[in-house]
Amino acid sequence: MENYLEEIKIKLKKNIKIEKIDIVDNSHLHSKHKSFDKNKKHLKIIIKSSFLKNLNKIEGHKKIMEILKDDLREKIHALEIKIS
Repeated sequence: MENYLEEIKIKLKKNIKIEKIDIVDNSHLHSKHKSFDKNKKHLKIIIKSSFLKNLNKIEGHKKIMEILKDDLREKIHALEIKIS
């Protein structure tokens, strides 16, 4: 799992100037949900980025989701994004 979180960090850092990034796997909090799929993750991404901070919130989120679009289709069930 650590490797996958590192892959996400690398993808984002290749496409966005990021000062700091933390990714938290919250999948365990959703394991009792009816639609829970152990192969898909519930992630929280906390990013410090001057570039994203200068965009409006929706544009910043769109940028991240565009970079992770394949992951969102295949490996990520839910994504929480916090930009500072």
